[in-house]
Amino acid sequence: MWCHRLTHLFSSTQCLLNRGSGHQISWQPRYRKSLPAVSRWHHMAPASLNCAWQLHGDHLELRYAETLMRFDYVWLRDHCRSASCYNTKTNQRSLDTASVDLCIKPKTVRVDETTLFLTWPDGHVTRYGLEWLVKNSYEGQKRQVMHPRILWNAEIYQQAQVPSVDCQSFLETNEGLKEFLKNFLLYGIAFVENVPPTKEDTEILAERISLIRETIYGRMWYFTSDFSRGDTAYTKLALDRHTDTTYFQEPCGIQVFHCLKHEGTGGRTLLVDGFYAAEQVLRRAPEEFQLLTTVPLKHEYIENVVGSHNHMIGIGPVLNIYPWNNELYLIRYNNYDRAVINTVPYDVVHRWYAAHRTLTTELRRPENELWVKLKPGKALFVDNWRILHGRESFTGYRQLCGCYLTRDDMLNTARFLGLQA
Repeated sequence: MWCHRLTHLFSSTQCLLNRGSGHQISWQPRYRKSLPAVSRWHHMAPASLNCAWQLHGDHLELRYAETLMRFDYVWLRDHCRSASCYNTKTNQRSLDTASVDLCIKPKTVRVDETTLFLTWPDGHVTRYGLEWLVKNSYEGQKRQVMHPRILWNAEIYQQAQVPSVDCQSFLETNEGLKEFLKNFLLYGIAFVENVPPTKEDTEILAERISLIRETIYGRMWYFTSDFSRGDTAYTKLALDRHTDTTYFQEPCGIQVFHCLKHEGTGGRTLLVDGFYAAEQVLRRAPEEFQLLTTVPLKHEYIENVVGSHNHMIGIGPVLNIYPWNNELYLIRYNNYDRAVINTVPYDVVHRWYAAHRTLTTELRRPENELWVKLKPGKALFVDNWRILHGRESFTGYRQLCGCYLTRDDMLNTARFLGLQA
């Protein structure tokens, strides 16, 4: 899985990452000197090594299921799941976190085969399942993948023979919808076949998995080469690989494409797994990977055409990772819309250009390019946080329709169907 490879290879750059951030991330536990540490480990049974705990001045150290965990005492009080602290009907915290003494320490601690018991100075008792603690500890989260994925180049994807889902099954059965979402989450792209070639039917298809995100381009759009918007996409020219809406503070999560008509030649769609390319950079040049995760850039969209006057600016690094497990979750790559680089000092700029060149080289390797001819009836869903798309030039009249979808609602649909998302 991505995060296991990433954690191993990225370890050499964690020091650089910490120094390169305005707010440093502490990768080691913090210790206060207010109370002396207790050096003796306590086991739940004299002969048991499965679970042991040790009190320190500001935290509890717990070893269980081959995981050594450290819990701040305030954290342990704040996350109490008792009836007075947590509403199980709404799954919301009832405890006022600001009321917890920042110097709080449990009065007594006890552990049995499955549960940790903490009694606080006011007599309140907190109970935690040991398995819950492993899952929700920082140390446990570092080893977990938030979003399981299969990284691919063209050969890997073609050999996987990922099936398309029939439109009727997609719309009318949870099984068809779940199969589609599983493919989409793993590969970042998924197809639906036998879709009536109309904008209205494409809209019904999109709403099956998510709310449609209305943007400056509207809700559902027709896409032709009439240059009706101030964007190269509205021409017959070839488009290099890119992600969309990099100039939004939060780029759109999903894009839907459906070719309604093409009377001419060319126009194939290009798809590239940005995460696969980023992993190659990580393996070959980890320092450059680190730089691409920390240097903030501006992307910009300016148009002044009849009826459309916009100036959008989005800011963020090319690669975005979760800091606790170094898992990549978003690539923001669009050379067309990248604005002036004025957010980093001169001595970083040249190194950033070198890192960007390394990533671009990986993204442009022919073996990483998946070319697809979109035809009426075959709708394509693209994860815009992961997959870069482009197209070859074309002749004749070509009309597409599509939309952007909200990522949160798609992930919500997937979780409802039992998928990890």
